[in-house]
Amino acid sequence: MFSIGDKILYPMYGAGIIESIEEKEVLGEKKKYYIMKIPIDNMRVMIPMDLIHDFGIRRIIGYNEFGNVINIFKQSGDIQTDSWSKRYRYNMDKIKKGDIYEVAEVVKDFMIKERKKGLSPGEKKILENAERILYSELILSTGMTLDEIKKLVLDAIDKS
Repeated sequence: MFSIGDKILYPMYGAGIIESIEEKEVLGEKKKYYIMKIPIDNMRVMIPMDLIHDFGIRRIIGYNEFGNVINIFKQSGDIQTDSWSKRYRYNMDKIKKGDIYEVAEVVKDFMIKERKKGLSPGEKKILENAERILYSELILSTGMTLDEIKKLVLDAIDKS
């Protein structure tokens, strides 16, 4: 269970801080919900407390893991040559797991592909979603700004 003030990651949405725990009636059923605020979009998300494990909710990484995430961007990457549908499923599966290292790989791979060949509109959406998830967690785990994190990521990719 989590408490008010805990920093958590909700796969497919991003990382945020639990602002409150509220009981709400939805579709005639009363349940307790975590109310989480995601810093990047200033978005609030209601998460049913009884379904946190089903959704893959977890605590965000610690500051000491930040360097490991940035190191992923320093590794060289290959452009995936599978069909669009295979690439889509493969990358969405990585994002849905909520593992920051896998999300970082998706961001890196798409950033490299964007530089070399460009991205289709669908791939741009995947990249934007993965970046939101990754950056929101890194902001909360480090206290850095979005611009600072983006610069570190781009510098790391430039060195790969």
